[in-house]
Amino acid sequence: MVFGVVFVLGTIVLLHEFGHYVAAKAFGVRVEVFSLGFGKRLIGFRKGDTDYRVSALPFGGYVRMTGENPLEARTGDPCEFMSHPRWQRFVIAAAGPAVNIILAVTLLTGVYMVRYEHPAFLDQPAKVGWVLENSPAAKADIQPGDLIVRIGKVQNPTWEDALYQVLLSPGQPLDVGIQRGNEILNRRLTPDKMGRDELGYSGLEPEQQITITDMEPNMPAAKAGMRLGDQILALNGVAVHSVDGLIRRLQQNKEAAIDVTVLRGGQELKFNVTPVLSRVEGQPQYRIGFMSNLMHVDKLPFREALAKSIETNEKSSGLVFQLVQKMVERKLSMRQMNGPIGIAQASGEAASQPGWTPLFTLMATISLQLGIFNLFPIPILDGGVILLLMLEGLMRRDISIQVKERIYQAAFLFLVLFAMLVI
Repeated sequence: MVFGVVFVLGTIVLLHEFGHYVAAKAFGVRVEVFSLGFGKRLIGFRKGDTDYRVSALPFGGYVRMTGENPLEARTGDPCEFMSHPRWQRFVIAAAGPAVNIILAVTLLTGVYMVRYEHPAFLDQPAKVGWVLENSPAAKADIQPGDLIVRIGKVQNPTWEDALYQVLLSPGQPLDVGIQRGNEILNRRLTPDKMGRDELGYSGLEPEQQITITDMEPNMPAAKAGMRLGDQILALNGVAVHSVDGLIRRLQQNKEAAIDVTVLRGGQELKFNVTPVLSRVEGQPQYRIGFMSNLMHVDKLPFREALAKSIETNEKSSGLVFQLVQKMVERKLSMRQMNGPIGIAQASGEAASQPGWTPLFTLMATISLQLGIFNLFPIPILDGGVILLLMLEGLMRRDISIQVKERIYQAAFLFLVLFAMLVI
């Protein structure tokens, strides 16, 4: 976990600061310190005006420019940050978030070119395969076989779109349009709050092909002659369209023998099996002994990978703004904003998975969020610097030191309280 945290946060924050560094150097702003890490200086060297150092705390880094603090007295030195025209200071402030966004696009492009593995249903149209009894979806009269053609403001959603809308709407009504046969019906779905993070839950399960990808020896399915690659079509003659629906049907059936219809090599076969009771994650469950975990792998040429990466990051950006808006409106819990602890857990999990693509996918997500968050118009953040520069440009004069001091004090207090709340 420690390696994952250091690598993910260290790389992302360091490249953010490198963006500021390159822009500052390009405009002739003196950079006093470029540090890998924070805290006490361990080793380093000086080249020109800059001390390049490695510091004790390896979580990111920082750049210190001469005169960048607007509350410091100005000497008139042409190498000071405040001595440069506003448009150059604007570019320097925006360069850090820009690098984060470019990094997110670059990483996802690489992942899509090499191996992006995800559930097969995720990028498919949102057709319902199963609805849990007494769930919000059941109460909204959404049924298996319905095609979701609109959810919230999203038209013709994929399952990924639909799941995000549900997750971000706990306790909030969602207008849902469904196609049932030749009819378009309007429904109102209010997801329940689920788990510690109070995310939305609807009880909807996607329609998906149930193909046996793993068999347990000496279990009813294997003993009956079922094989890897068999596609499950029906239980006791009733079609099944989702893994969750199949599991729940087995629980209702209990230990009674059941006919399983499968498709093998274009031919339908029937097997009679008797479920057995065993424990799954500590809970008793009736099972016949197979798993279905169909994954889709993207391996795209560069141009298609780049286009898909840009599309994904645009969609993710919209979700970030939607999340923040709903938190401001108090429609979402602050628990959904992961702090350092959440990032550490996610980094450790990603680093422990085989291959490098899970870790790079997580890095792309965090880098995009860091870039967007830094553009929020909060003084101290890059977006706050940009906002003040824009206001000064419209006023055609600098905001007074006294006013800036009050603004920065309030912003600092806000960020400290926000960080404590998130953690």
